[in-house]
Amino acid sequence: MKVAVIGTGTLGPAIAQVFAECGRIETVYLCRGRDLATGNGKDKIERAYDKLIRSGKLSREQADAYLDKIVTGPKENAARAELLVEAVSENLEIKRKVFRELDAICGERCLFTTNTSSLPINEIGDGLSRPLIGMHFFNPAPVMKLVEVVATEDTPREMIDTVMQVAADLGKSPIEIKEAPGFVVNRVLIPMINEAISIYAEGVASIDDIDTAMRLGANQPMGPLALGDLIGLDVVLSILNVMLKDTGDPKYVPQPMLKKMVREKKLGRKTGEGFYKY
Repeated sequence: MKVAVIGTGTLGPAIAQVFAECGRIETVYLCRGRDLATGNGKDKIERAYDKLIRSGKLSREQADAYLDKIVTGPKENAARAELLVEAVSENLEIKRKVFRELDAICGERCLFTTNTSSLPINEIGDGLSRPLIGMHFFNPAPVMKLVEVVATEDTPREMIDTVMQVAADLGKSPIEIKEAPGFVVNRVLIPMINEAISIYAEGVASIDDIDTAMRLGANQPMGPLALGDLIGLDVVLSILNVMLKDTGDPKYVPQPMLKKMVREKKLGRKTGEGFYKY
């Protein structure tokens, strides 16, 4: 199978890496989502493999074999794919524009999937000549086992089954869910992060103590504020805004400190500073 991954930011290269490591996959086209995007994303995969090689978890030969499967370039390369995974910015208009362009160049049998973490699948795929399904990987994609396969009322059963099987072939544990604001994980997780920010903003406890409380008191591997930094605080804010818009429920109102940190570009690990410094 030939796969196209669209987007060379945070998750796109990681998803491409996951596909390249699957024996069923022949070629992975890692495509820029925007013509002005800088970098081809493959350098991020190379750095990840270098760390694994240094730690003895991967051989140089195996890393080279995986890298040889990955072909970088513009999104026009997606015309050769049988499965497409869109992983561009979590912005409805950007995603819709990318899909309209891809719809015009991809073969009619190419399956379209989106890695959106919160946006409505129907709205992203509005006007396309083919159905769209959610295939939501989690960060870091090579490590996290879960894939949310998000189906709308109009998603063909055969398409759901195919995407579930592909995810299983990747060594993931897919779950099938109906489209709803925040899907499953983010509907539970993002309000928790928002509430942890509220606790810190109110001076109830320190950042370290909040994260320690949830690690040791709720058996979570990572505290909510550290997790927010890993996800990206801009992404956390975006998901809250989407869920607030779609439901009108005030429990999704973003904490003012979160909005302030995003304005100040303190987004977490990707900018070097969020609740922690990196």
